[in-house]
Amino acid sequence: MRYINMIILSSVLSVCGCSTELKPTTVSINDTIRHYYPIMTGEILTLSYEIENTGKEPLVISEIQSTCGCIATDDKRKVIQEGQKAILNFEYDSSKNIGYVEHEIMLYGNFENSSVRKLYFDVNVVPGADYTEDYEALYKEREKRNSILKENKSANRKNYYVDTTTKDR
Repeated sequence: MRYINMIILSSVLSVCGCSTELKPTTVSINDTIRHYYPIMTGEILTLSYEIENTGKEPLVISEIQSTCGCIATDDKRKVIQEGQKAILNFEYDSSKNIGYVEHEIMLYGNFENSSVRKLYFDVNVVPGADYTEDYEALYKEREKRNSILKENKSANRKNYYVDTTTKDR
């Protein structure tokens, strides 16, 4: 008898239970596309995005994904009540990158018009001085490989050349 009562109670609750449908809401995110100043390889770049729920429903960010494993976040899920603001914090570890890099961070939730909002950023990651050879070392290496430089070496040689075909600009 107790078993039958439990089945009836659970079926009544499932039919009359609360609605779990998330209604879409509007949000405001400042500066979704960012261009950061150059950083050195190995530096950590901290990114903070302020997101405001401007709608009439709670905003549920169900998942946060990035295009690189080098981006970490403090939250994977977040609920922001209507009219409230929250800060989404990320850390970009530049240890494995050199040069110009650009990344996306995708926020999945009950956003109006789309289930995803994208945050973009780019930065130039500059290698340390010990990583690349300086110009003098590169020149000496090139001088060893290139016989033309050896043949043209003289005491009065200048460090530039003049184009003889065009005299004036």
